Amino acid sequence: MSTGEREREVVKRVATAEQGWERFFRYGPYGLLLLATAISAVSSSLIMSRADVYAAAVLVPVALVLQLWWGRVASGPGSRAAQFYFVARTLLAFGLTWCNPFFSIFTTLGYFDAGRLLPRRAMRAGLLATAVIMAGSQSGSGMPPASPMNWIAFVILFALHGTLTMIFAQIGDREAEQTRTQADTIAALESANARLERAMAENAGLHAQLLVQAREAGVADERSRMAAEIHDTIAQGLAGIIAQLQVVTSAAGTDPGPAGEHLVRALALARHSLGEARRSVHNLLPAALEHDDLPGALEKTVTTWSERTGVRAEFTVTGTAEPLHDEIGATLLRIAEEALANAGRHAAASRAGVTLSYMGDEITLDVRDDGRGFDPHALPPYRGAGGFGLGGMRARAERIAGTVEVETGHGLGTAVCARVPLVRND
Repeated sequence: MSTGEREREVVKRVATAEQGWERFFRYGPYGLLLLATAISAVSSSLIMSRADVYAAAVLVPVALVLQLWWGRVASGPGSRAAQFYFVARTLLAFGLTWCNPFFSIFTTLGYFDAGRLLPRRAMRAGLLATAVIMAGSQSGSGMPPASPMNWIAFVILFALHGTLTMIFAQIGDREAEQTRTQADTIAALESANARLERAMAENAGLHAQLLVQAREAGVADERSRMAAEIHDTIAQGLAGIIAQLQVVTSAAGTDPGPAGEHLVRALALARHSLGEARRSVHNLLPAALEHDDLPGALEKTVTTWSERTGVRAEFTVTGTAEPLHDEIGATLLRIAEEALANAGRHAAASRAGVTLSYMGDEITLDVRDDGRGFDPHALPPYRGAGGFGLGGMRARAERIAGTVEVETGHGLGTAVCARVPLVRND
């Protein structure tokens, strides 16, 4: 059994015991008073005078009213109401025992709740008062003792009850101390568990940060190698494309027709790609994040994509935006760009939506469209080259301890959900 299970078992046993005692203190006095009254009524013709019968007939209803009153106003240990109730009940028990010794059955309540109702300094006095009544009821003639022999019996019985009372008081004190110690131990364990949970939560955040830092350190050499490749191949090729497009644009003159418009867009896209290639060489942020935070960059990306494809698109932010680590923002922006590019090339969608959600220690990006959908199991396996498509998006997310999930089907549209740790830019 684990420590947590043992704690819960102890708490359960304590709660069960407390509930049992609460039921006894609530209903027990009525039962004991009824039992004592019934036995006293049966034996009244043998040991009770007419005056005793009349007195008991008055005191029993008074005791019942007192008990009903206490059931309505029951208050904490040591309160004035609790002390009044104990003293009044003890006096009624004394009077009833004077009438008939069998009413000592009702008197036994004093042994059970003296420590519960009286302040600590008065508890022993309450127990001794109960012991006096009990000894008197057992001395042979009730209260007061009728003969020297009854007095001797009373003294002996009182000594016995008094000794037992003090022993029980000591046991009660020890149990109370053990209960307090147990409660303190449980509270200490709960506090330790709470501190442990907080530490684990903090460690989870630190772990995410370490993963990001480890990823940055691990790919530094690879970036240097790829930078040289990009500079010597892609960047040079894009520069040549731009030069050719400029010549074609100049030859087209001022013709505002569709061909000219497409040429202008192609030229702008080539220049943008060249800028991105050069940024990759220098290990810089994407251009969209240079002057905007992630929500601003995503909004512009969605707007530009919508204008280029003619597909109505909306962008939404939920939660409180926070400054993100550069790698987190760049990864989510690239995933959004790739998901939108796929929707534009393959989905034949009429609407699309992008939602960025800040959720405590996690940030999610959802890209949805109402296009034709596809079978994700029919896609070719990701080879790790180039970072294109669904496999590329997943690889990007996994590099920063994130995940990418896709929900789609033929005719059902597509939803791409990226979840990554929210690592702040401290």
